[in-house]
Amino acid sequence: MIARFLMDSGDYEVLVGDVNESALKRIAKLTGAEARRIDASNEEELADAMQGYQTVLSALSFYHNPTVARAALKAGLSYFDLTEDVATSDAVAAIAESAAQGQIFMPQCGLAPGFISIVANDLITWFERVETIKMRVGALPQFPTGELKYNLTWSTDGLINEYCNACEAIHEGKKIEILPLEGLENFSLDGVRYEAFNTSGGLGTLCDTLAGKVRELNYKTVRYVGHRDLMKVLVNELRLSEHREQFKDILERAIPVTFQDVVVTFCTVTGWRKGLLVQKSDARKIYHQQIGDEMWSAIQITTAAGVCAVLDLHVAGKLPRRGLVKQEHVTMQDFLANRFGQYYDSRTSTRFSSGVVGEED
Repeated sequence: MIARFLMDSGDYEVLVGDVNESALKRIAKLTGAEARRIDASNEEELADAMQGYQTVLSALSFYHNPTVARAALKAGLSYFDLTEDVATSDAVAAIAESAAQGQIFMPQCGLAPGFISIVANDLITWFERVETIKMRVGALPQFPTGELKYNLTWSTDGLINEYCNACEAIHEGKKIEILPLEGLENFSLDGVRYEAFNTSGGLGTLCDTLAGKVRELNYKTVRYVGHRDLMKVLVNELRLSEHREQFKDILERAIPVTFQDVVVTFCTVTGWRKGLLVQKSDARKIYHQQIGDEMWSAIQITTAAGVCAVLDLHVAGKLPRRGLVKQEHVTMQDFLANRFGQYYDSRTSTRFSSGVVGEED
């Protein structure tokens, strides 16, 4: 999807690297991008492939990203990725400290982390003082079946990370760690009942940015009601969190992939404005759609739109020019005005009006 967006724009020359020859042939045919066999675990091979290019975008599983970032630093490229893994993002941030002028490192550029942090940061600016920030995101099958009411729509490695790793949050102004799959809550949006629960990685860098500045900050993944309880059996009672390769194999053998999905984002901020305690929310649903001759899932579209939009903003000079760049550096206005960011407001999405409780303005 990333290659398709960039090639269709006519403004980028794109080289796609992978070790899977059949995947390379397919993506070259589908997008028109140049494709080359590149081993992402080989730093020297990566750095050699980067010669002559200005930017690298990693859509790899999280554990490859520090190697890609080191190769980018050596080759003088700017770097973007989609990772949800906290330790990986910390490693990229450390690499970014050695960046040259004009070279940036921007991890966590997808949906969550990514777009949802841009939304939260935009809502925050409306308040004089912020109390609580609640961020909720889910990539769900549009037509759920089975007891899990779930289909695979993105990286299985990333999904397992979210369900098994410790979660960051701010409680009473202090950054803390909380358990995944806890904090269960239920809500309705557009007539559909959902549940949400703690998962790892979705906050991006907001915990560090806002520690001591807000009373509460948390992120939860959205699923259809009943999913969390079954997943707790697998992760905790059957202890598959300790056997992640086996867990991945089970999920990929038993749960089909779907391209008929919907992405749900729901962010609510409470704080003080003009002497009143008020609340403001932003909620969206983005659906799968056909682009060209192929059906693309909502998670493919939203993730690719996120990283392509910030790449465009970097090229346009609208982001910091050196070192680590956070999602908090991106304005909502710039993002949604971008040709790729517009997919979050496109005809295949539902945009719910921002709710403001307690004030007429």
